[in-house]
Amino acid sequence: AMRACLADAGLNAEDVDYLNAHGTGTKSNDQTETAAIKRVFGNHAYSMSISSTKSTHAHCLGAASALEMIACVMAIQEDVVPPTANYREPDPACDLDITPNVPRERKVRVAMSNAFAMGGTNAVLAFRQV
Repeated sequence: AMRACLADAGLNAEDVDYLNAHGTGTKSNDQTETAAIKRVFGNHAYSMSISSTKSTHAHCLGAASALEMIACVMAIQEDVVPPTANYREPDPACDLDITPNVPRERKVRVAMSNAFAMGGTNAVLAFRQV
């Protein structure tokens, strides 16, 4: 879904400054998503900002992706990456920059948001500064 989103938006992986991860905070989901991000973004995965806003607003099922979309648009508008709140114990398998606990100022021209569901229903949205 991330590769399809990049292709549909006419973006290269290196164009993405911020990724709002699906990030449920479960070991298996977070490790799987981290591995997928590394496959799609290659070395760029280590230089872009990533966070999960579910740590702030919880997993509100169908509404979660709408809230995450707003977080992406605001990151572009304000040049601030929202944090992964309540981050306590690093997982060595999740070794990307997950913006722990505090927002970070960063120029965000392009943001993406992952939304994954049971049964393989996946959607990824891209947002670009205009």
